[in-house]
Amino acid sequence: MKGYMMGHAPVQESVEQAMTTHSGLAAWVAEVAALTQPENIHWVDGSEREYARLTDELVSGGTFTRLNPELFPNSFAAFSDPKDVARVEGRTFICSKSKRDAGFTNNWMEPTAMKAILDDRFAGSMRGRTMYVIPFVMGPLDAEDPKYGVEITDSAYVVTSMRIMARIGTDVLRQLELTNAFFVPALHSVGAPLAPGEKDVAWPCNEEKWIVHFPEERSIFSYGSGYGGNALLGKKCFALRIASVMARDEGWLAEHMLILKLISPENKSYHVAAAFPSACGKTNLALLEPTIPGWKAETLGDDINWMRFGKEGELRAVNPEAGLFGVAPGTGWSTNPNAMAAIAKGNSVFTNVALTDDGGVWWEGMTEQVPAHLTDWQGNSWTPESGHPAAHPNSRFCTPIDQVDMLSSEYYAPEGVEINAILFGGRRKTTIPLVTQARDWTHGIFMGSTLSSETTAAATGAVGVVRRDPMAMLPFMGYDAGDYLKHWIELSAKANQARLPKIFLVNWFRRTSSGGFAWPGFGENSRVLKWVVERLEGTAAAVETPIGLIPAPGSLDLAGLEVPESDLQDALKVVPAEWDEELKGIHEWYARFGDSLPTEMSAQLDDLKARFAL
Repeated sequence: MKGYMMGHAPVQESVEQAMTTHSGLAAWVAEVAALTQPENIHWVDGSEREYARLTDELVSGGTFTRLNPELFPNSFAAFSDPKDVARVEGRTFICSKSKRDAGFTNNWMEPTAMKAILDDRFAGSMRGRTMYVIPFVMGPLDAEDPKYGVEITDSAYVVTSMRIMARIGTDVLRQLELTNAFFVPALHSVGAPLAPGEKDVAWPCNEEKWIVHFPEERSIFSYGSGYGGNALLGKKCFALRIASVMARDEGWLAEHMLILKLISPENKSYHVAAAFPSACGKTNLALLEPTIPGWKAETLGDDINWMRFGKEGELRAVNPEAGLFGVAPGTGWSTNPNAMAAIAKGNSVFTNVALTDDGGVWWEGMTEQVPAHLTDWQGNSWTPESGHPAAHPNSRFCTPIDQVDMLSSEYYAPEGVEINAILFGGRRKTTIPLVTQARDWTHGIFMGSTLSSETTAAATGAVGVVRRDPMAMLPFMGYDAGDYLKHWIELSAKANQARLPKIFLVNWFRRTSSGGFAWPGFGENSRVLKWVVERLEGTAAAVETPIGLIPAPGSLDLAGLEVPESDLQDALKVVPAEWDEELKGIHEWYARFGDSLPTEMSAQLDDLKARFAL
């Protein structure tokens, strides 16, 4: 830093004081300040007072709209630039030293070339703005091996959202200093410097966007976007893309999974982890209301799951997040009352939802009755006759997880909970039964590696395209997909084989021959989970099929549920003709892995073909 003229006394003083005894962090903050040239530096302490000041500033700047405190206490709505509304997969890169290590599922650029681009974009990018330094930890601060990060950002919106989504601030910084711990540096800028006297806009961003990960360095750079997973770098960037590489190197798993606790009428507890691609019911399952008398459910997480083997060889799971960052449309009082009850307690940041005339928020599916008038997410007057949704399809609620009434007390346990079963699930109209049990761990990985959902061209009524999404991690694997599957296979050697979770494939979305849903879904999915638990206990009957074990007739608890027998048969059937097409699709999918596909997966495919040929 010596010899560099900051040009702004507050910045100069802040860097010199360093604000931390962690020499590596102090040096990095100084380096970033020299590059980005902010007006001020603020070290985030995570306090209520700080949050109140930042939200007041965001309201006065037009970024936040304060909601009616009687409806949503201490809550705010933000509205993004229409060109900054979602994760930008096409601009997301894994810059490993070797292109092969990034694999075919990721965008790659040679690291030195990428850093030259980033240095150019970040140079002066924070002029006229405050640079916020956010120390954070993923998971409990008192964990045996806490994973620290520090996000530097020029967005107060990011600070307020990170305060909900992660454990941040002074307590984290002090612990980081005490242990002189490693941290993941995560640099973010909206890429909109301000000239002297220039008035800011409500949602600054840049049309050019870069979301870049350097896995060997464990570093993250995000430029140009202020939205969601592009900007809240503790979420997908750290907790999945970088953490998956850490997990590979250190012998654990960082997964895109919910964590659910089921409690039987006998008061016995079971923990289930479940991976679903988007729009497949992950949040609804995480916040399940069982419909079977005597069964209860508690949640530990709805999105990210870090799993390690415990001292007895059992697989233990922790949710590293502190909040819910959920898609708002489709989340409603009839479909997900537990989520809505948490949101109604307030302390939330909403983005790109609609505003009600009484100072609340609304989105499609929130209530059965549609309001007569709203202000849509782009600030326009809206009525049901407007002909377009009032909220953006990717609008979000950002809510503290401790406001969820069904949150398990085990969420706070630094050692996590033992996982008894793992579910993989996609959205398929045909082919995949309601529930199938894998024969063993490797067969379960095969199920996860070929996980798929159908997309539909609604305008033409086309059946759609099957999109493979291994373990629901397609956009989030920080390294080669074949190596990722190999890691899952090899990891089981660490396990107590008797306590290894059983793996199941589920599909709530199978259709009948007449086109309706064969299974009612939502809370009734607890009946499938009951069968899963009974399979763990060895008390439920199953039928062998070429693809695995499905419920035997009468083994699903349907008491009080009116499902026609023909619908149940449609939900559970295995049709060889459908599987002829599925096998071709899996073969084409596996061909994309090249020589990185584990031989165990090729053998599983061969075995499946052979079973259908019998």
